[in-house]
Amino acid sequence: MASGKSTSRKQASRADSGKVRQFPSPQDRGAKQQQPRSPFPPQHQKRPGLESKLQPRSEYEAPLYKGSEKLKNKVALITGGDSGIGRSVAVLYAREGADVAIIYLPEEQSDAEETSKLVAEEGRRALLLPGDVTDPDFCREAVEHTVEEFGRLDILVNNAAFQQHQEGLEDITEQQWDHTFRTNIYGYFHMAKAALPHLRAGSAIVNCGSITGLRGNKQLLDYASTKGAIHAFTKSLAQNLVKRRIRVNCVAPGPVWTPLNVVDQPAEKAGKHGQKAPMERPAQPEEIAPAFVFFASEADSSYITGEVLTLLGGETTAA
Repeated sequence: MASGKSTSRKQASRADSGKVRQFPSPQDRGAKQQQPRSPFPPQHQKRPGLESKLQPRSEYEAPLYKGSEKLKNKVALITGGDSGIGRSVAVLYAREGADVAIIYLPEEQSDAEETSKLVAEEGRRALLLPGDVTDPDFCREAVEHTVEEFGRLDILVNNAAFQQHQEGLEDITEQQWDHTFRTNIYGYFHMAKAALPHLRAGSAIVNCGSITGLRGNKQLLDYASTKGAIHAFTKSLAQNLVKRRIRVNCVAPGPVWTPLNVVDQPAEKAGKHGQKAPMERPAQPEEIAPAFVFFASEADSSYITGEVLTLLGGETTAA
């Protein structure tokens, strides 16, 4: 099912160290970017899941995206940056000239190391920070290590998430409810609070929300609740920081092909992820990541704060 693009992408010429990677123009490649379509092979993984085991692999390199130094010499810290959306954001931030620190669970080390190599291939530096965002002490340490390594912090991307489908409210244990909230919204709070002393005018916080936070999901009661909280947290924090010229925005995708979904669903259902979207497939991470560049870039969004941007593959009723 995989298109073979990943191999050809890795064979593309790399920029010299310290320079923003430049891609051929869309006209040189043919202007159409093909994406794998559902159904994918039935598959399931144990938590937390690995990008390297997905079939097909997620598409994260965005070959039609040409860097233009929008984030030149900036420093970004991305939670859940080892795979999925977080990986693609790390790649595009590096392509735009940023150094990147990546937070991930220790079990995801192999994915994180691959992401680090991808950032280096874009000519920028990566810092790997294994740990758990449910721990406020770790969040503070991760921020401090980032500033020690790179000398500054300009962009915080809150992306790490936990989700677990359950048929009904009675099936959700207090432990699951607590873990979902501690990861998905407490983690955002801990990271934002730790990062804030280092952010300055022109800095940005970009949160990852979800369509489930806007319209709910009957089998994701806890997850959808945290995503709704993230949307409200975004708008409230944006109002709180606007006079300090620190912008806070949120990207709220629909279905995306990442390890998060194959660890959460039975194999047959995971293979059909995203089929009900109007485009009849899930988004690939490389289709979501440019929105994170948009919100991080002063050139693109200096007058935008407190917004929730939905990326839904043609769905309009909840946008």
